[in-house]
Amino acid sequence: MDKHRHSTFPSLPRQQIALVLALLITFNVACADEVQVGRYATMRAVPTPEQANLLSAMVRVQFPASVVSVGQAVEHLLQPSGYRLASESAADPFRRTLLNLPLPEPHRALGPMPLQTALETLAGPAYRLVEDPVYRLVSFERCGPINNSQPSPSNFEAR
Repeated sequence: MDKHRHSTFPSLPRQQIALVLALLITFNVACADEVQVGRYATMRAVPTPEQANLLSAMVRVQFPASVVSVGQAVEHLLQPSGYRLASESAADPFRRTLLNLPLPEPHRALGPMPLQTALETLAGPAYRLVEDPVYRLVSFERCGPINNSQPSPSNFEAR
């Protein structure tokens, strides 16, 4: 074989080579948030929506028989989430009423749904979920003003 034989590819000027290299480096930087997961597959190296917003994590739960109150159900749901129930001293005084209510039978199994929706479901329409994302705390506030002309819950008798 002849060592002095010319290549069939035309030689590129140095400026064009430099331009091609610059484009390749720029492409690599632009795709720096991608990780190769297979021979031909890549995926973005970013947190999932559930990892970025813990209350959006999907939950499916069947509460054990030992969970008998709304408060116990809330604590059970929050355990794996990284969130905690805010202290009673920092909470709406009506929250205690909600947490002491018996867990309704239709709420014994929830999901699949986002954690936030599950907490709102347990609280019902009379309460609003309040989140402190800095300290990863949740609590509940009563919706709207209390109408004093209506009977208080203590005036009702359980049957």
